[in-house]
Amino acid sequence: MAMSQEEIFVKVREVLTNALAVDDAEVTPTARLTEDLGAESIDYLDITFQLEKTFAIKIPKGELIPESLFSNPEYVSNGRMTPQGMAELKSRMPFADLSGFEQDPDVNKFRDVFTVQTLVDYVKSKLG
Repeated sequence: MAMSQEEIFVKVREVLTNALAVDDAEVTPTARLTEDLGAESIDYLDITFQLEKTFAIKIPKGELIPESLFSNPEYVSNGRMTPQGMAELKSRMPFADLSGFEQDPDVNKFRDVFTVQTLVDYVKSKLG
């Protein structure tokens, strides 16, 4: 039987409280991993590993966070995602709400896309 959104959220919250040493109450669907929960680059690796283990899924490099796009001059110009880059990002991240980033595609603000809900939606897409 497929897991419900709530069941996935509970397990994602558990992963994040362990990986980031934050309180459960801080891990809300809208909490941003970096800005609100203090995740750093190394934490994303730990979070990925723990999600794989918790949900028995495989997260290929670049699938959850398509970093390679940001070094492509067709996709990024003057520190901003180009329309072509945004289209590619949308195709690679159908699980993410990119509307805020699309309004201000400053690549330095990309990490704000990663909320707890983004992880829940990603896991849900992996579980089918």
